Amino acid sequence: MSQPGLKAAWEKIRGSSGGELSRLSGIPFKDGAFVFPSLGMDFLIYPDKEAIKASSGQGEALGRKFAYFFDHLCLWWLVYAKGIPPTGRLVRPEDLNGGAAFFRGSHTLPLEGLARRYGKDREGFIDKGLALGAERCGFADACIKLEPAPGLPVYLLLWLEDEEFPARAGMLLDSSAGVVLPMDIIWSAAMLCLLAML
Repeated sequence: MSQPGLKAAWEKIRGSSGGELSRLSGIPFKDGAFVFPSLGMDFLIYPDKEAIKASSGQGEALGRKFAYFFDHLCLWWLVYAKGIPPTGRLVRPEDLNGGAAFFRGSHTLPLEGLARRYGKDREGFIDKGLALGAERCGFADACIKLEPAPGLPVYLLLWLEDEEFPARAGMLLDSSAGVVLPMDIIWSAAMLCLLAML
């Protein structure tokens, strides 16, 4: 059964032209389904059936395990995407307009868990990211760029534990995210990336 937020998203998608949504979102539409790439995997979104199907076993497991975050992200991405390309200017989630108030309390991102998991395992961090379709980047001691949606890069940074300092993890987003998506959907994208890495 659809959650209220998802029901509204399905209604908006069905009420729009598949071709127009495809053009604005960058998501191909064919044979009645949007082909949504996320974290190196493809998912088929069927508006008429209100169904999301993975094209691989790994994708099915990820979509099922993190359904709340994944479903909100991919459906509302189709609704909100405006064809705005990334700016290349990277910011912390809390530096987005409205982010300082949003990314706190129950919406605090579990970056400490990422640091604990990989604080002594740089290669494990990179290998896990590569398995999710990530690219390596040149920030911190290790950095990967994930794409939970096309044109929505999420950078995860890791500073390894040493004799002086504990391990730390950080996240950067393209500044365009705050223009394209509301905060709760940005949070869903960020949570999807972090939980998939853990």
